[in-house]
Amino acid sequence: MSEWWTYRPPDFLMFSPQTYWRLIELHNRDVWPAQLAALAAGLVSLWLAGTRRAGASRVLAALLATIWLWVGWAFHWQHYATINWAAQYFAVAFAIQAVLLLGLGTLPRGAHAPTAGVVVQNLGWLLAATGVLIYPLAGLLAGRPWTQAEMFGITPEPTALASLGLLLASGQPPSSTLRCLLAIIPTLSLLVGAATLWLMA
Repeated sequence: MSEWWTYRPPDFLMFSPQTYWRLIELHNRDVWPAQLAALAAGLVSLWLAGTRRAGASRVLAALLATIWLWVGWAFHWQHYATINWAAQYFAVAFAIQAVLLLGLGTLPRGAHAPTAGVVVQNLGWLLAATGVLIYPLAGLLAGRPWTQAEMFGITPEPTALASLGLLLASGQPPSSTLRCLLAIIPTLSLLVGAATLWLMA
């Protein structure tokens, strides 16, 4: 038996890179044509984050909540859990984030009027556009087929990235405490995803 210090980081993964990307491909196949709805939802979310129409912030919060619940169930619970036991807990975390987003939508209108500074809003737009429009192309640039593309509303990382950006761009919520609360799970999701990619590299 090898000594523990002889192990490399990839040895701690429960699956190979080939297995992971094959899972992404199967997930994309199984949920098709949800990708079309996800792209439409992403574009609508960008519009909602930029408009100042009455009720737009509540619709955005409800839309994001639905997306988080869907990704948690369809990806983590139905697919990722077949190769990673921790995915069940990821699914629960996504459901919690959905509840938090629904709670955001029930706040009195004046309690979450956009107050973010220009720098914060611009950062939000950058993150949102990256998650919705650019992230799906990253896999193609890395040499993976389009069937393994990761999309907002379909897989966790672009969903988390775009959600953070959309909330910042729309100025929701202005309270630093609530902002930090809503950022915890998306940030953890991004860190877990980054760690997984690093271990598979």
